[in-house]
Amino acid sequence: MSIETTIGQMAKEAKQAADQMARCPAEKKNTALLRLAQLLEEKREFLQSENQKDLIFAREKGLSAAMIDRLILGDDVIVSMGKGLREVALMQDPVGTMGPTQIRPNGLQVAKMRIPLGVIGIIYESRPNVTVDAAGLCLKAGNSIILRGGGEALHSNQALSQCIGQALEESGLPMTAAQVVPVRDREAVKVLLKQEAYLDLIIPRGGEGLIRFVVEHSKVPVLKHYKGVCHLFVDESADLNHAIEISFNAKVQRPGVCNALETLLVHQAIASTFLPQMAKRFKDAKVQLRGCERTCEILPQTTPATEGDWGTEFLDLILAVKVVDDLDAAITHIGKYGSLHTEAIVTSNYTMARRFVREVDSSVVLVNASTRFNDGGQLGLGAEIGISTSKLHAFGPMGINELTTTKFVVFGEGQIRS
Repeated sequence: MSIETTIGQMAKEAKQAADQMARCPAEKKNTALLRLAQLLEEKREFLQSENQKDLIFAREKGLSAAMIDRLILGDDVIVSMGKGLREVALMQDPVGTMGPTQIRPNGLQVAKMRIPLGVIGIIYESRPNVTVDAAGLCLKAGNSIILRGGGEALHSNQALSQCIGQALEESGLPMTAAQVVPVRDREAVKVLLKQEAYLDLIIPRGGEGLIRFVVEHSKVPVLKHYKGVCHLFVDESADLNHAIEISFNAKVQRPGVCNALETLLVHQAIASTFLPQMAKRFKDAKVQLRGCERTCEILPQTTPATEGDWGTEFLDLILAVKVVDDLDAAITHIGKYGSLHTEAIVTSNYTMARRFVREVDSSVVLVNASTRFNDGGQLGLGAEIGISTSKLHAFGPMGINELTTTKFVVFGEGQIRS
């Protein structure tokens, strides 16, 4: 079959499966997730043998060490996938839950009910664990899902797809509720993005280039997050020990992720005290600093920052540093260069904290905590399918609730409109 026929048939079957999933009781969905967790462990050797094929392919293609590392289905990754599925199974099913009821003057009772989004397409790179994580979340929320992983993970994703299909079938659910695109050809992505008759949402997970490609070509609504240019503002009232620990964690713990710190803003009143202490800690961790003029005066060994540095997601041990006059200047800088992802302030001043929280436009705003906490698991969602920096229909980490929407439900007793 042609790619167009293959993808079209998958989309049509996913739509049919979505209708069944929307009516599926929580117990049956949980049974499927728990069975899948078992199958991952039972089929560990099979999964890892298929994964080896992808690793050989990746090395032959000259992929980077970082890409290959993300591709490996080691024992720890398989255990983590199973643990995640069991956690999702324990979470409350949002489908069918009702919000507060409003009684209108004419006696009508108006409320909102949570319902699945429908058919979700996930386009992602490298990490095969996303196949299971995304499928588990989407299925729990009553959706069906089409997964298009990177060509470098084709064998791994196909093997995981077999496990998912078996778990669904044994649980009395349609196997087509979770499908993996079975071809490497990148044309499959373009074809999938044209399935507006069947798909309700596309979620791309990967680099900025992938996400921009999806947005430019999709006829289906896209939940996007281009990049994470995350800021931390150290206020003049900050506990400097806290500020050092928070900024260090935000930058160094995992510099290659989207919630890592990229720009540090420091109040001028404490810059000469704070920056030398901070710079020593970062130097020991081999962090390269790129500073504004005032930063370079305090830290002469710092590389002067360029205009381009302020809006860059380095994803590396590189940090842009700027001394600012006050909170207003920090908020202005964030508004100009931020990406609506994650912003934080270290302060002991309640008024400043309240202003920062209210005035900074970002999916997650933190006070006296690391930017690394912008994560579904850390924020109590159990898991996430991604972080949205667009405000429709979700803003921030997307868990099970964010994979649903609402419809109005109205109860009457014979009322008619005059």
